[in-house]
Amino acid sequence: MKQLKRIWGAGLLLALVFPLLLLAEEERGVGNVVYVPTPQVVVEEMLRMAKVGPADFVIDLGSGDGRMVRTAARKFGARGFGVDLSDDLLRESNALAISDGVADRARFIKENLFETDLSKATVITTYLLPEMNQQLRPKILNLKPGTRVVAHDYHMGEWLPDEQKDIPVPEKTVGHPGLSIIYLWTVPAKVGGRWQAQINSPAHTGGLELEFSQKFQKLEGSAKSGGQTIALLAPAIAGDQLSFAFFIKPGDNVTRHQFTGTVKVDTIEGTVKVGDGAAQQQLPWSAKVVQRTAGPQ
Repeated sequence: MKQLKRIWGAGLLLALVFPLLLLAEEERGVGNVVYVPTPQVVVEEMLRMAKVGPADFVIDLGSGDGRMVRTAARKFGARGFGVDLSDDLLRESNALAISDGVADRARFIKENLFETDLSKATVITTYLLPEMNQQLRPKILNLKPGTRVVAHDYHMGEWLPDEQKDIPVPEKTVGHPGLSIIYLWTVPAKVGGRWQAQINSPAHTGGLELEFSQKFQKLEGSAKSGGQTIALLAPAIAGDQLSFAFFIKPGDNVTRHQFTGTVKVDTIEGTVKVGDGAAQQQLPWSAKVVQRTAGPQ
């Protein structure tokens, strides 16, 4: 088993570089680390922020006593598993899953969290220091768009959260004493690059070329049509859902185009609303990637 620096999951394992902060906490764990549980109120708020439900599969990286996955199963109807390296905590987690009546939906395994297969996850939960989160970040960003990631207290570096919430926890003595910070991200589809789009519209008889620059979930872009280069208005990506708009001037008219679409790896399919009011048309549109631009990981 590889020796790792671990600061783990719903039961955070804090390195003993913080001994004075940990004196009040229950000292369990593996080797030179101790286990500090996430307060139950924070566990439940993390799951609510991620909108966990019966269709979800939750993976908790560093699961401690299993409270994150057990709560997801018991209170939110989800399924999932947690990983940890402590045999003692894993035995406790699985025993508690049985007593909670959720052993068929919540299990706990001994595994290196950096080697865990995350592909089944719709929600990932962590309690890791920033350098650990950033080490996991490339793997997470390669997951299916729409996967939600919820972290307790520590962020993902340059990947800014979609949502953040502060929870008062008076008894908490580690991290941010008296306060827990919850961060939520949604894995975005990768759209950075050039796309060739088709619209069944007289205004775009030669097709439409789109270009996006992407930094995580933040987009900028432009469109080329009929010799015009047009800046995109409010381009946004939320999971696999893309939206943007632009104004184009065919003849003497200025017409608004509002696009929405679903990204499917190398293609986009959706609808575009052309014009306003009673004269507005809703047309299908599609696009295919021409050239990719690598984004930050």
